[in-house]
Amino acid sequence: MCGRYMITTPPEAVARLFAAAGLPNFPPRYNVAPTQSVPVVRRSGAGARELAMMRWGLVPGHWSRGARGKPMINARSETAARLDPFRRAFAQRRCLVPANGYYEWEKRRDGRQPFLFRPRDGSLFAMAGLWEEARDDAFGPPLVSCTILTTTPSDLVRPLHDRMPVILAPAAWPAWLGETAADAAELAQLLRPGGDEDFACVAVSRRVNAVANDDAACIEPVATKPGGEGNDVAD
Repeated sequence: MCGRYMITTPPEAVARLFAAAGLPNFPPRYNVAPTQSVPVVRRSGAGARELAMMRWGLVPGHWSRGARGKPMINARSETAARLDPFRRAFAQRRCLVPANGYYEWEKRRDGRQPFLFRPRDGSLFAMAGLWEEARDDAFGPPLVSCTILTTTPSDLVRPLHDRMPVILAPAAWPAWLGETAADAAELAQLLRPGGDEDFACVAVSRRVNAVANDDAACIEPVATKPGGEGNDVAD
């Protein structure tokens, strides 16, 4: 799954890489967490790419502020096209979620050790996402929210988790955004594990365990590997 990630590339560079209009103001984020506002690339009503801010945790259709339930931060790529609450978004509202890295954890005797998966060259990449606009007329403007699609793990991720975010290469962006025609079978081919051959897995500070911590110290490397034990990292 993907329950935390980071995006530190400046907004101008994000918009330039994705050839997207709009320039929302967002600071470097080292510990993005569910329900927070995140930058997303989607296709606008006019057909052009735009960079917009959305709440991470999809809320489908008509909603009630008193009964939203747990935010759906991830959707299984194997079933999202046919199952509610993701089916309509999969057909009409696919998006890209830019990131510079994502986290997974390993349970140890002395606590949870975070690991950061990030491109070796520090570059920006895109996770496959879906978005929705949910309305509750009694409470003002609609809520625009998103979720990140997951798939089975690559060899790099497998030692830590049985799911990973779907990472889309730039060549797949037009089809995923609906800019070029793609049927269900072709879209399914985009949602396979992998795409992280140029990624590194780095053990980082346990500061990232707390959502309140969101600074560069969160990604300070520590001397341990998956499968390690001990108390070599301070909380």
